Amino acid sequence: MSLEVVILAAGKGTRMRSKLPKVLHPLAGKPMVQRAIEAAADTGAEKIHVVIGHGADDVKARIDHPMVSWALQEEQKGTGHAVAQAMPQVADDATVLVTYGDVPLVASETLRRVVDACDDNTLVLLTAILDDPTGYGRIVRNDAGEVQAIVEQKDASEEQLAIQEVNTGMLALKASYLKQWLPLLSSDNAQGEYYLTDLTGMAVENGLKVAVEHPDHLWEVDGVNNRLQLNQLERRFQAVQAEQLMLGGATLADAARVDVRGNLEIGEDISIDVNCVFEGNVTIGDDVVIGPNCYIKDSTIGAGTVIKANSVLEEAVLGEGCDVGPFARLRPGTVLSESAKVGNFVETKKAHIGKGSKVNHLSYIGDSEIGEKVNVGAGTITCNYDGVNKSKTVMGDGVFIGSNSSLVAPVNIGENATVGAGSVITGDVGAEELAVARGKQRNISGWKRPTKKS
Repeated sequence: MSLEVVILAAGKGTRMRSKLPKVLHPLAGKPMVQRAIEAAADTGAEKIHVVIGHGADDVKARIDHPMVSWALQEEQKGTGHAVAQAMPQVADDATVLVTYGDVPLVASETLRRVVDACDDNTLVLLTAILDDPTGYGRIVRNDAGEVQAIVEQKDASEEQLAIQEVNTGMLALKASYLKQWLPLLSSDNAQGEYYLTDLTGMAVENGLKVAVEHPDHLWEVDGVNNRLQLNQLERRFQAVQAEQLMLGGATLADAARVDVRGNLEIGEDISIDVNCVFEGNVTIGDDVVIGPNCYIKDSTIGAGTVIKANSVLEEAVLGEGCDVGPFARLRPGTVLSESAKVGNFVETKKAHIGKGSKVNHLSYIGDSEIGEKVNVGAGTITCNYDGVNKSKTVMGDGVFIGSNSSLVAPVNIGENATVGAGSVITGDVGAEELAVARGKQRNISGWKRPTKKS
């Protein structure tokens, strides 16, 4: 038995008040429809069909997933009509799971339960019990408790409106039934649309069993219609991430002020201060301390490292016991070896800084290879770009660079060499040599400062 998923993502999302298609609005760093696709892929599906309409070209341009094929719904005539647009691509003997691109937090485990309950003679609905069911289609059962129909809010009687079990819109059914019944749907209802929910009555009429499954958490089936709802789901998602971090060995100064927008793996005894954002794939070793207001993306941080306040790390690799910040920026390609230090207002890019080396203050280090126990003074710049090409600066072990020096690449500073403060180095410096490259000082006696003209 093959499984194919149809994700409905054609709506305009007028209430988002945005030029961006609704399903492309991000939740925790990913478009909502991307999260729906990833949940579908984790069910073991062989194919995923995404039905697009409003902003179709934008959606196709932004979403790249090897399992996805596209189906176009040129006119939005309801959920039944939307699913019908994908059915020509679906195998006749497949089980079809229907989900939504604006319901971004449904768990793959929940979807798998829906699929597992589906067989040749069963329609499976994902339903929920709500204290306030307003706006949802109601699940209508007979006296024996068997599901008979789904009635939309606008078509429901007073008695039906009192029902608290509601339809989430997600279901699983054999493709053969969908291909047979979707063309029979009617738009004779308050909305003038072809409801997917009418399949429930058809299933009952044809002797199929209608089974239901429930999500583990109600927020899994919350949809997004406006930015307020999107923010509410964002905070719910981040609360779950924070809980997992704390259970996994992290101390959070404030669980409501940490955002995870990717995959964050942590060791034990981690400390994370407020307003930190983790994006992409981040790995943090044991005993790491991260100060407030830090942004860390696609980076690895070794055990015992301290990241001080207001630091930014992107595609950086830090060894054990490093010291970074405050106000440091480590750009892509930065590698810090064990016990290296990058201090306040230092920027690095494609720089390998060796064990125990220090770049403490107000410096730019780019396209550089720095050995062990090197001391780079404040205000040092590696001049790596001539306007066309990038060139490399190499510093051997034990090098000392005086403050306010410019190293014009390509240049090689030998082991234990010293560069005097204020130097502009344009040529190689040999091992243990002192290089001084600055204008000769003159002191002029009797100098009179200019005075302001009247």
